Amino acid sequence: MTKVDAHVISPEEYDEIPELTDEMFARANYIVGGKVVRRGRPPKETPKVPVTLRLDADLVERLRAGGQGWQSRVNETLRKAAGL
Repeated sequence: MTKVDAHVISPEEYDEIPELTDEMFARANYIVGGKVVRRGRPPKETPKVPVTLRLDADLVERLRAGGQGWQSRVNETLRKAAGL
């Protein structure tokens, strides 16, 4: 079995290597200490907990009718009802 990194690139082969673009760097994984550093939003100190809850269909329809953010509004309503 031949090692993949056993090949030494000759000067003529450098012309075949595509030039790195900003788009390529944007898709690349950033690795520190052998671990991939996650991009995007940092984790919250108090993350939400997914739950399964069975509610009446007409109630869910009414809540969703309020548009985007309906789950956050339900969360706030429950916090108020629980006295938090």
